Amino acid sequence: MRRKPSTGHHRSISTVPHRRLSFANVVIIFFVSFVGIVTNNTQKKYHLTEAAMTRPLSLLFAGRLRSRRRRSPQHGRCFTTSPSSSAANTILVDGLATSHLGFDPLRNERHHPMVYHDGYSPPDWPEKHTFPMDKFRFTAHSILNDVDVDDDVDDDMTQPLVLSPHHFFRPLSFSTFPRRYLSPPIHPTFLASFLSGALSERHCRRIGFREQTRRPELIERTVLEVAGTVLTAQLAMKYGLASHLAGGTHHATNVEGRGFTILNDLAVVARLMTWREEDDEKSRDENDNPDDEDSHHPDDDDHPDDDNDNDNDIVMREFYRGEGNPVERVLVVDCDVHQGDGTASFHEKHHLHGRLFTLDLHAASNYPFAKAKCTYDRPLPDDCPDDLYLSTLDEALNLALEEVRPQLVLYNAGVDVHRSDKLGRLAISREGMMRRDRCVVSKCVEGGIPVAVVVGGGYDEDVRELGRRHALVHRVCGQIWRQNELWRRR
Repeated sequence: MRRKPSTGHHRSISTVPHRRLSFANVVIIFFVSFVGIVTNNTQKKYHLTEAAMTRPLSLLFAGRLRSRRRRSPQHGRCFTTSPSSSAANTILVDGLATSHLGFDPLRNERHHPMVYHDGYSPPDWPEKHTFPMDKFRFTAHSILNDVDVDDDVDDDMTQPLVLSPHHFFRPLSFSTFPRRYLSPPIHPTFLASFLSGALSERHCRRIGFREQTRRPELIERTVLEVAGTVLTAQLAMKYGLASHLAGGTHHATNVEGRGFTILNDLAVVARLMTWREEDDEKSRDENDNPDDEDSHHPDDDDHPDDDNDNDNDIVMREFYRGEGNPVERVLVVDCDVHQGDGTASFHEKHHLHGRLFTLDLHAASNYPFAKAKCTYDRPLPDDCPDDLYLSTLDEALNLALEEVRPQLVLYNAGVDVHRSDKLGRLAISREGMMRRDRCVVSKCVEGGIPVAVVVGGGYDEDVRELGRRHALVHRVCGQIWRQNELWRRR
């Protein structure tokens, strides 16, 4: 590992002028160097023992990226990872996994807590790529700039919904988000391969990003997106309602990404929110039996956590999961036009059996063509109109809420159901999408169920218009926040 030049009065060997050394000086130098090496190794040993399971992603697993420079094989770009403190009090803020606290929801009579990070739209994304990565930036732009008129409230909103970027909550950075929050439910071998830019060509093709999958910028924004959904769920548990300007990566399984999704944020949240200390022993057993034959990595036998089973779980214990009774059941209400097959695959995995439930409305003839089994499946015909869609949703949602009795709802508000979406096959209008969003969020709020909203899919060549479309659900949430005066509820 390349060492940085010493600072202060000490200089690196390369900066010392050439001169003759006496035998005594050589002995002294040797002795000081030996003591320094022993001390440094001892400190490293105890650091790993205490903090291995709280290690942030800056130490990137399997020993391939820890504290060194790594070159992306596709783009030749380097990025540097550096260690940071593993103590929970340097990562969590009152239990929240956030790097910036937004406008205090208890004083915010304008809108609910929202989560956003500038890193969601990485630079230099291929202009003609099917996945419109800039849509996240344009969603934030719409919320910050377009006037939000609410006809249901006496006070006409003649300003944008959010008045300052500082009013958004921001998730933990890529370098500080603990890998413990990702795995389980994500299999550690797949996670390590993705984070180190070492996924196979087969995995990259199935994800859909191909050579972009190994870009450091994409790796970072993928983790940021999951971190954002995690924070959104925490804010929902704390204040009743929160939304994320990204998220909804519902095709990814625990061992591979698919359909423009890499790490399943909904499954990660379900696992974190229903976590019990006794789950960890079972996690190790399940991770020893991956579901995918391609998931084995040659470095698998040298996983850095294999010898740290007894390390403390402070970042898990201090993670905010609400107050009072623990979360036992999480319901995902997925209204993206594509079935959330990846999320459904977690039903029986990693202690999520009996904890994670899925209600899924989707176009029956659309991707994925081999459908998974959700708890409540509602396939819809091509060109489905507003009325049929909304009546199906109302019936299914009432049934799911009654039978599951969730303590948290994760709502995937995909706008690819819109009649003009280039990958959708339904015929839902703009007004129909807003009625859909109001139906889901209002039922949860009125029933006292915390609801966290993610944006899901949406595809349009006019990315600015697509951003405005994604902004609709946040505007609906803002209306419900004001109508119910949710800032008073806590």
